[in-house]
Amino acid sequence: MSGPLSLEPGGVEADTLALRLAAPRPRRAPDDAMPAKRLPGRGPEEEAVSTLAAGLADSIAPAVHPYEVAALLEAEGLSASMIKERYGHPNLFSLATALYERVPRTYPEPPPATDLWRPDTLRCLLRGALFALPALAYLLTAPLWPLVRHAPVLIVAGIASWAWGQALGHRAHLRLVAGRREASGTLVSGSLLGAAVATSFAVLPADSALAVGAAAAQSLYLAAASVLLVLARERLLLAALSPLIAGAVALPWWEPGPQLRAGLPLLALLATLLAACLVLRAGRSGPAVSDAARPRLLASLPYGLFGLAAAVLVMLEGRRQPYMVIALTLSMGPAEWLLYRYRGWSVAALRASATPVGFMLRSAAVLGLCLSAYLLLLLPAALLTGSDPATPLLLAAVLWTALLLQAFGVSWPPAVLCFAAAGAAAAVTLPELPPQPAVLPAACAVTAVCLTACAIHRLGRPSPHA
Repeated sequence: MSGPLSLEPGGVEADTLALRLAAPRPRRAPDDAMPAKRLPGRGPEEEAVSTLAAGLADSIAPAVHPYEVAALLEAEGLSASMIKERYGHPNLFSLATALYERVPRTYPEPPPATDLWRPDTLRCLLRGALFALPALAYLLTAPLWPLVRHAPVLIVAGIASWAWGQALGHRAHLRLVAGRREASGTLVSGSLLGAAVATSFAVLPADSALAVGAAAAQSLYLAAASVLLVLARERLLLAALSPLIAGAVALPWWEPGPQLRAGLPLLALLATLLAACLVLRAGRSGPAVSDAARPRLLASLPYGLFGLAAAVLVMLEGRRQPYMVIALTLSMGPAEWLLYRYRGWSVAALRASATPVGFMLRSAAVLGLCLSAYLLLLLPAALLTGSDPATPLLLAAVLWTALLLQAFGVSWPPAVLCFAAAGAAAAVTLPELPPQPAVLPAACAVTAVCLTACAIHRLGRPSPHA
């Protein structure tokens, strides 16, 4: 364009303004029965203008400026001569202003927005169950070997697998941005290396080949299960665990014998490994992305540190209240559901807020609602198992708030706070130093308060939710 656009009546702005109409609507045509001529010297034809305003009221009411009404009149086909002779106005803009002033403003509400964070309830509950179902293998094999004696070996391998799995899962999700082939390649190498690392750590406290074999089987299962969970193949993992579930369910009425007690967990392990191999093979068969940049390894480090800290905290709680740990594991499904709800409700709070302070207050209320709902869900389990509810509820608050921050990309604060809490609690609890009973709830309480304050500060701003 060579110069500014004129907005004076009679210029080319009429055609430009006419483009503001998003879509044509059915209009009431001007009354053809009105006289086409008017006597000179009279003012505007008020009756004709009122009739036109009534006919176009639905379209004029949402207008924010008379120019929008002018564009509407042009779309209706009103010529300059008709405006002068029929409605008694000198030009289009004069008539548009008169109509704009006659019709009250009414602005329709926008349609309700789609909730992009609506959770899949069944999938969340299934994931929580899948976290706890592998424990049935220990129930089946308990009579075959001294489980209590070799428990430290399995615990060490489990802690290493948990920490590695958290870091690998984060890196695989970053690689999913480039493509399924890249993510599958990361999972292939990472899961095999993770199983080897966890088994190597388990060798340190092991005193028999049987314990090392059990730790290796546990590490292989956790590696394969992580692959299926990262790639959202929960139903396939459930099918692979079906022999284990069937054997455990039949125990109250049927003694399977040593062969089946050992064979059913082994069959579930082989099925899980086969399912993971098939999924990874299908992922590797996709097209490669040559220009995909590899994320830095250090980007996944805080997620691994958090996984290590969470595993240590849960292990320390399991020494005191083992049944509560099972309930806490099952609650990971509802915890994930509430993470989705927090994101959806926060977006709704952002739309309803007019100031940053107002949104921060609404965001804090949403955080309090979701966290309270999660803790109230665990409270009956703590009471039914005869556990002291303070420690498991504080631990649950720590885990849920840390996962919430990680979901928004805030990784280092929860990793550092949880690692410090786990280190302090382990340093006092494992050597059985005083005050052993009080250190874990105290560490969890301090960490929960710090994480909640961090969540209000980081997530109480509009930018993370936009």
